[in-house]
Amino acid sequence: MTSTQLAPCIMVLGTTSGAGKSWLTTALCRYYARQGLRVAPFKAQNMSNNARVVEGGEIGSAQYFQSLAARAVPEVRMNPLLLKPERDTHSQVVLMGQVNQDLTQMDWRGRSLKVWPQIAQALDELRATVDLVVIEGAGSPAEINLMESDIVNMRVARHAQAACLLVTDIDRGGAFAHLYGTWALLPEADRALIRGFVLNRFRGDAALLAPGPQMLEALTGVCTVATLPMWWQHGLPEEDGVFDMTPTLVASRTALPPGAGVPGAAASLFTTIAVVAYPRISNLDEFQPLKNVPGVRLVWIRSPADLVGADWVILPGSKHTSGDLAWLRAQGLDAAVAAHAGQGGAVLGVCGGLQMLGEALIDPHEIDGNAPGLGLLPLVTVFEPEKTVKSTTCRFSPLVGVWHALSGVEVQGYEIHHGQTAPHPAMQAAGDIAGEALPDGLGWQNAQGNVMGVYLHGLFECPAVLTALFGATVPTLDSVFEGLADFAEAHFLPGVLNSFLTAKA
Repeated sequence: MTSTQLAPCIMVLGTTSGAGKSWLTTALCRYYARQGLRVAPFKAQNMSNNARVVEGGEIGSAQYFQSLAARAVPEVRMNPLLLKPERDTHSQVVLMGQVNQDLTQMDWRGRSLKVWPQIAQALDELRATVDLVVIEGAGSPAEINLMESDIVNMRVARHAQAACLLVTDIDRGGAFAHLYGTWALLPEADRALIRGFVLNRFRGDAALLAPGPQMLEALTGVCTVATLPMWWQHGLPEEDGVFDMTPTLVASRTALPPGAGVPGAAASLFTTIAVVAYPRISNLDEFQPLKNVPGVRLVWIRSPADLVGADWVILPGSKHTSGDLAWLRAQGLDAAVAAHAGQGGAVLGVCGGLQMLGEALIDPHEIDGNAPGLGLLPLVTVFEPEKTVKSTTCRFSPLVGVWHALSGVEVQGYEIHHGQTAPHPAMQAAGDIAGEALPDGLGWQNAQGNVMGVYLHGLFECPAVLTALFGATVPTLDSVFEGLADFAEAHFLPGVLNSFLTAKA
């Protein structure tokens, strides 16, 4: 490709949020990478508290995984604008990997106009270095109240002259109306960019869809190029922070080996792991590997009743720790988690969850908020203006109690936090000292060894951690990407995916 040429773009749009854009974009990244192409993913603006650390800062987790599927190195240009909701009416704005306070305080319509040049530049720079860019849209491109300030859907498609696929979730019902209505609300020039309709999550005999696709094509001139069957547990972390409240159990035909289940416990058929799903939960995608472990039942809990029967409780990351801690108390989950810990049950806090486990949250700079903690670890957290965003490799210290199986295990992960946590001075002076779980202030555990808090995200994405805790291996991410690509290749009309490669700007 010469310096004057830009790579073609394929864009995945959806009739609604949750239609399947993220996973299909991921599948296409791997499909085209298998053709020997240099592929990069792109999403102009992502609203999600699932983020990953890359060179230059942080991007949405979906684009991070799409980059790995494309066999590319993740970078900030793949997701130039990331909005991280902290409250219902406020989000932290991350531009090109870095928190931007000016944009955070700006009205969103004005913000769109201001950031568009940087978004367009990031996309063009990517296109100049690869053979193909696979772009993910957001929500629906036909929100008529948002079209004027759009920077993530059709403005991107027009800029790149992308070949667009429009995906709908047929399991919700109304799929043909969704497809036709979305197409009809687009300006005529934008309709010309729609190269195919995709029916996602179909159950049953595809022949029964006739004559729907044919009638839709007669109305729009757009062919339905794929009918994708319903596929549970494909192994990709949930898109854009959406989690499934239905308990997940990967069955095991035999009992788990000694030391599996609750760490240090006897073998059992399955272990129930309860993740507290507070309103501002973040980085929940890091728990996807637990859904793939044989014998593990993963549940998302929002009330004390949901906690009954759980072997582990996990307090995950939070984009607003003090707010989620207040919510935890309002539900009565503070007492339920304390009771679980008091009975020797395993408790793990990750990042914001670690902060909650301590004695207090102190916020001198109005970053997050002041609050008393749960008091399960003798720690105190102070929020600082400077945000820690980095990848980290370290090794667990010698541990006691239920987490002892992790002793000496090397882990790779990432940090994204404003809080800095340390032992509570007065409690330390009185002899109440938290044991080191990870070095350099990254993790602590209580004296009994059943409560542990760590700043490191991504523990369960480390094969050594899963082996130590469960004696289990799970499908690798690469095998998941291969499966997604195989699925797409099998269900698109022959030749359609390669025909999009002729789309040039």
